[in-house]
Amino acid sequence: PIVVIGAGPVGLAAAVYLLQRGETPLVLEAGASVGANVAQWAHVRVFSPWEFNIDPAARALLEAHGWAAPPAGDYPTGQELLDHYLRPLAALPEIQPRVRLGARVTGVARQGYSRLSSAGREAAPFVVRFVDADGEDEVLAKAVIDASGTYATPNPLGASGLPAVGERAQQAKLFYGIPDVLGAQRARYAGRRVLVAGSGHSAFNALLDLVTLAEEAPGTTLTWVVRRAKVGSLFGGGYTDQLPERGRLGARLKALVSRGALTMVTGFKTTRLNATPAGLVVSDGVRDLAPVDEIVVATGLRPDLEMLRELRLALDEVVESPAALAPLIDPNLHGCGSVPPHGAEELKHPEADFFVVGMKSYGRAPTFLLRTGYEQVRSVVLALTGDWEAARQIELVLPETGVCSSNRGGDEDDALACCQPAASKTALPESDCCGPAAAAAGKAACCTPASSAVPVSLSFTSRGAAPQSQPVEGLTLVETPRSGGCCG
Repeated sequence: PIVVIGAGPVGLAAAVYLLQRGETPLVLEAGASVGANVAQWAHVRVFSPWEFNIDPAARALLEAHGWAAPPAGDYPTGQELLDHYLRPLAALPEIQPRVRLGARVTGVARQGYSRLSSAGREAAPFVVRFVDADGEDEVLAKAVIDASGTYATPNPLGASGLPAVGERAQQAKLFYGIPDVLGAQRARYAGRRVLVAGSGHSAFNALLDLVTLAEEAPGTTLTWVVRRAKVGSLFGGGYTDQLPERGRLGARLKALVSRGALTMVTGFKTTRLNATPAGLVVSDGVRDLAPVDEIVVATGLRPDLEMLRELRLALDEVVESPAALAPLIDPNLHGCGSVPPHGAEELKHPEADFFVVGMKSYGRAPTFLLRTGYEQVRSVVLALTGDWEAARQIELVLPETGVCSSNRGGDEDDALACCQPAASKTALPESDCCGPAAAAAGKAACCTPASSAVPVSLSFTSRGAAPQSQPVEGLTLVETPRSGGCCG
């Protein structure tokens, strides 16, 4: 078989594409049910609508069995993603026999070949070692697709990438991810002093729920710490985000900070966590914050690479993604949240017939969308079945965040809102992304002067009438070629 590691959305999509190509997939899932990682954030409503979250091939297979897709424009929770998509897909007679639950992969290698051995290596099958209820076992595979995700390996609270001193000893009072503070874990946080660390969408979700809890449960107080010294575009692209609900998350949180619903601490890089009689004290080596009772750590995720140590991988030294993919997703480099089309060519490794896909393919980079993973596995399966020409024909258009990321003097994840409507371009502050400073760096295309605007004619069809076209007053098309990894 071709082994797929992980029965999440991307892993199950890989199984569908393998079946389409006449292959035998074997999906090994560590959890007791499909979508085990998704179940960990079942209470969270995602910011991408259903149309972004259903793989086209999986949809066709489901519809062949009478399944009806949820409304394309609705925004599902993790639970709804499980109930209305993943579980029905996994239950199909074509898929169900191919999935082994409770099988945690612990290692992948070439049969009879360590990492050092070369002669004849590519002809040897893979050995996939796993642990299940019966103990340790292994299976041979002619190819391996790792879609195991990163949710089980969160980044620590410590800003250096290592757990803060004292972090491990206080695990019982730390939660990594997005706690269900309005549901199952309400009692844990109600009336408590809570600190949230992180500046991404997971932190946003946790903070918004905690603010709601604080309004309902007296005594609940919130402190939010972020590592960047400047707020910049911390709250996202707002109305310029092409996923409106993603932009709305940041806008809502910004309003709450403005009215003092929580205490925000910037430029704080945690080094130490001390347990005191008054509570947990978080320190950056210079400042000690006020004691708290609970800490929510939403500082991002990282890939589990331990099980792949015997394989020959080409990983980027910064992002820990496939080397060819890294420049497209590195938050220090890429612009506006858009990711160019990519597939098997960018995901391949020196180890032939092995691919990492899905969230894990992004290494430590954020902003992954399921649509990306679906296109990845479509391309990878074509490559594994010998059609590299088709595998290289990628069609992937992702909604931009409206934020242009840039490496700004070490402020992690700092950014500026470069991708704004043309009318607001002139209001943008000078920076390494826009303005004269950008021109010196070859990034002037980010802020195209108004003289490049082209009048637009809008074509439209009224019901029962012939198509018409007419100029639209005040509407222009601004063409800005991609430059410097900023905005297009």
